Amino acid sequence: MSRTDSALDASQVARARALLKTPERHDPMWPALVAATALAVTSVVFATVMVLAPPLQTQHVVESAPG
Repeated sequence: MSRTDSALDASQVARARALLKTPERHDPMWPALVAATALAVTSVVFATVMVLAPPLQTQHVVESAPG
């Protein structure tokens, strides 16, 4: 009997090895993309509001100071 001869079925051994192999864990990408998109949209909105908002003080402090 040679070394390549075996009483085990090769396909069944391969199936058993595949079942015993630990599954690879893949981290989902969508939470990071949602967070990055939210941050980008928020920063653009704040920048737009900052440019379009009227100034809080419309006259110079020196002109309104007493004396």
